[in-house]
Amino acid sequence: MSPMIILLIVIAVIVLIIATNIKIVPQAYVYVVERLGTFHAAWGTGLHVMIPIIDRVAKRVSIKEQVVDFKPQSVITKDNVTMQIDTVVFFQITNAMQFTYGVERPISAIENLTATTLRNIVGDLDLEATLTSRDIINTRITAILDEATDRWGIKVQRVELKNILPPREIQDAMEKQMKADRERREKVIQAEAEKKSQILVAEGEKESKILRAQADKESQILAAEAEKQSMILRADAVKEQKILEAEGEAQAIEMVQRALADSIVKLNAANPNDAVIQLKSLEAFTKAADGKATKIIIPSSLSQNPLSHHGYGVNLCRK
Repeated sequence: MSPMIILLIVIAVIVLIIATNIKIVPQAYVYVVERLGTFHAAWGTGLHVMIPIIDRVAKRVSIKEQVVDFKPQSVITKDNVTMQIDTVVFFQITNAMQFTYGVERPISAIENLTATTLRNIVGDLDLEATLTSRDIINTRITAILDEATDRWGIKVQRVELKNILPPREIQDAMEKQMKADRERREKVIQAEAEKKSQILVAEGEKESKILRAQADKESQILAAEAEKQSMILRADAVKEQKILEAEGEAQAIEMVQRALADSIVKLNAANPNDAVIQLKSLEAFTKAADGKATKIIIPSSLSQNPLSHHGYGVNLCRK
């Protein structure tokens, strides 16, 4: 083999060694590097070069937040009810060196720690409190796990109880209780609705009676006012009629008096003799005799009727 080929082979081997010892750490990852078997550095994102044979990458650690869904754990409540509870843990690696060297199989350690912590917490609660205190249980487990895993370079962000499964007979009893509660609430709601309906009907009848009474009252008031107005109008009409009648009688009397006066004036103007005067007097007594008087007093001057000499006769007898 020629020296040139050997040189090329040596150069290729050197390039290969250098290439294999150049490391590019991606985003959200940390490389734990050991030198001669001991921790040397935790490389962050970027380009890094290792010393061949001396340095090696011991662990590639993701620093992204991770979610682990653990299988259901059997727990016993304070009132001796066995149930199955499965949890979901949200955590993030904050120290790659502690995570690498702190505990063997850290995920399994978190699962076991979660199970034991859950049993301790639920053991102090009865069934009803366990079913209604999810937030309290979540907060207590999160605080305990975060403190316990801190030395492992792990930050527990949140723990959630995914499912709480009581025994079948307990579930049946709870379903019956919920059904009874729903039926009771339904009956209460129906009773309240019926009560409100009756109240509304009674208030409607009351308002109707009040309105009818007010309408009757207003009708009576209007009828009384109409009757009053009618009586006033009738009285005014009678008054007007009497006034007109009185005015008519007055005018008639005035016309009669005027006519009498005119007749007297004309009679005086004609210079009547005694016979004519006595004739007029007799006519006046004749009119008086036609009235309602029961007695008629004839003046003595007329006791001897000179008209008899002229052929006039006077009949003063009353029937």
